[in-house]
Amino acid sequence: MSVDAGVSPSESPAKVAAAVANVVGVDVAEVSMSDARAKFSSDDPGSLNRFREQLRARRVRSAARAALYRGKTGASATLLLNRQAAAVGVVAVCGEPEESPLGPIVMTIGSEKLDEVIEWLTSQEPR
Repeated sequence: MSVDAGVSPSESPAKVAAAVANVVGVDVAEVSMSDARAKFSSDDPGSLNRFREQLRARRVRSAARAALYRGKTGASATLLLNRQAAAVGVVAVCGEPEESPLGPIVMTIGSEKLDEVIEWLTSQEPR
């Protein structure tokens, strides 16, 4: 899984890194900054737990499921998230990049069992 966002000249790189960190619930120090981008990557399935809980708490599981299946290509799926919402710790799914004025945060999930991961992330059932 990776979570990535570009940093525009008018933005604070630290704030963009914090928004990326908020999506997956990690310390901002775990977000790498390079070439005007903030990025977090992990191969640990547990790194999706906070994201899953946010989908449940905000009751946007079905919208996230539909967006993940629309963004599915082979063994990976891409999901666009609103950067301003992420800056305050809220996961908000975007249907189009234009829905996030400064550009979306892009989450890419890869797995040989991608359908199972999507269903787990967006399941109505408790863990």
